[in-house]
Amino acid sequence: MKKKVMLAMSGGVDSSVALLLLKEKYDVIGVTLKLYDNADIGIKPSKTCCSLTDVEDAKSVAAKCGIDHYTFNFTDYFKENVIERFVYAYLDGETPNPCIDCNRYVKFDEMLRRAVSLECDFLATGHYARIEKDEITGRYLLKKAVDDTKDQSYVLYNLTQEQLSKILFPMGGIKKTEARQLADSSRLINASKPDSQDICFVPDGDYAQFIKTHTGKSLPCGNFVDKNGNVLGRHKGITHYTIGQRKGLGIALGKPAYVVDINPDNNTVVLGDENDLFSTTLTAKDVNFISINRLESPLKLKARTRYKQTEQPCTIFPNEDSTVTVVFDNPGRAFTPGQAVVFYDGDIVVGGGTII
Repeated sequence: MKKKVMLAMSGGVDSSVALLLLKEKYDVIGVTLKLYDNADIGIKPSKTCCSLTDVEDAKSVAAKCGIDHYTFNFTDYFKENVIERFVYAYLDGETPNPCIDCNRYVKFDEMLRRAVSLECDFLATGHYARIEKDEITGRYLLKKAVDDTKDQSYVLYNLTQEQLSKILFPMGGIKKTEARQLADSSRLINASKPDSQDICFVPDGDYAQFIKTHTGKSLPCGNFVDKNGNVLGRHKGITHYTIGQRKGLGIALGKPAYVVDINPDNNTVVLGDENDLFSTTLTAKDVNFISINRLESPLKLKARTRYKQTEQPCTIFPNEDSTVTVVFDNPGRAFTPGQAVVFYDGDIVVGGGTII
């Protein structure tokens, strides 16, 4: 008897090809999540949200492959755990990664619980990553995808051992070009559908306007200051800026200026030279380890502080308050509070946390 798999189908080509790879071996049901209402993201109710097309594409692929498809309403979970976290992180002067929160709190938490309640043996998604079990330690390992250009292990570092035991990533072993070819040869409706690029609930990329609309209030302007606190000019509100930003500052100082710090307590944005962005040390909280149970002594690894970044050699040190200190061999640019630092040992994800 085939084991039962719930497959998260976004309507894109990756989750559709995942279905092609799974359906011969497993009894698959397809599920698409309704993550937000138009009002949640500032779209007029009279307009059709792009997610409706995604649901239709997912249903079309499911029907073509002869599996059942369902749509689950997860708007409350998404609003509380992704949108709200995104908004209030920006208000705290941070730059969050909502895809990480979506994976952590929605897809691999609530959705996995739903899969278990429906007596599914596994939850599968179209993520480009791999899961293997270390037969020596007995731990499940999260590993990079075969296709380095599409690897999504960075946004999956929060997965626990229990979750990894119930998750399938069928796309982790193939390249994106192969996925397109499989979709085309199977005549899937979305074979040439472009990959999504933007944050799904901020379709125009205007984060500051989204936050204003969501909170219902305008954030006050404040001062640009230098590292010594000298006033340089006025900013439009801290949600318009992120560490490392150069363009769109709206201030002329006669030389290139970069955002080097954001202070929500006194509503200031600190500007400096590019050299001021470089550091060898950061601290991270809410650290989750995968390949090890916990960090007991300094460990030499490599780390990313951005999604598409090449890993850099570092040493991570445990702290008494459960945070970790990361010391890089070479200075890194624009370590940004709210972003993730993810640790690698070769292609194995050791763990990760949130930069503070």
